[in-house]
Amino acid sequence: MTEQGTLKIMAQDVTAADAAPPAHSITPMEMLQIAVEKGADIEKLQQLMSLHERWEANQARKAFVQALTAFKAHPLTVVKNKKAGFDSKSGGARTEYEYATLAQVIAAIVPALSENGLSHRWSTTQGEAGISVTCTLMHAMGHSESVTLSAPADASGAKNTIQAIGSTVSYLERYSLLAITGLAAVDQDDDAGGVVTLIDAAQKQELVDLIKEVNADSIKLCKYLGIDYIDMLPSTRFAQAKAALEKKRRPK
Repeated sequence: MTEQGTLKIMAQDVTAADAAPPAHSITPMEMLQIAVEKGADIEKLQQLMSLHERWEANQARKAFVQALTAFKAHPLTVVKNKKAGFDSKSGGARTEYEYATLAQVIAAIVPALSENGLSHRWSTTQGEAGISVTCTLMHAMGHSESVTLSAPADASGAKNTIQAIGSTVSYLERYSLLAITGLAAVDQDDDAGGVVTLIDAAQKQELVDLIKEVNADSIKLCKYLGIDYIDMLPSTRFAQAKAALEKKRRPK
């Protein structure tokens, strides 16, 4: 039996003696209160408590989705505000790029999250595979969702051990917050403005499958597209990425 059906049956049980039924849809908590007043047995009280917990979790999930939708309904911009670069180990041309600092990302995103009852936190773990940062997005009603990104310690630029770890943690915090909110940083001279919408799960899978099919180098593809990983590809550049992979097909 469905939860809704159970709810109706229990509602009938606990309200059968009432002369006038409630004017609104009775909630599991109201049913529980009525059951206690009527001296219901422990088994029925436990069933109602379990039903109440599931109902609250579902309400929290709905509130989370509504809040995230409201957050994205008002476009905001995360602007790349710092330049960096590194020399090629093979002696090739120097690579330079722009990125949004962690402070820039937080300043752009966190106030808008807060206005919609959302907040975030990070947790970090370190193991043989490298450093992992999990960004958890939480709603005031309790529902939360997370995304985890991992990378090795960044030893570039003659960093010491602590600096290498700190650099990677900062990097992963930056991109995990962008990923969980579905945003991407834009160039300072980008005149499009607003939020950069990323590819969805189906588009990502299509690219991943195509990469395997044509035996392409995903790292080189990301560098060509100016992104750090496939998940951060703007949806407006999906066709470009797909076309680049299609060109690698060997003629039959």
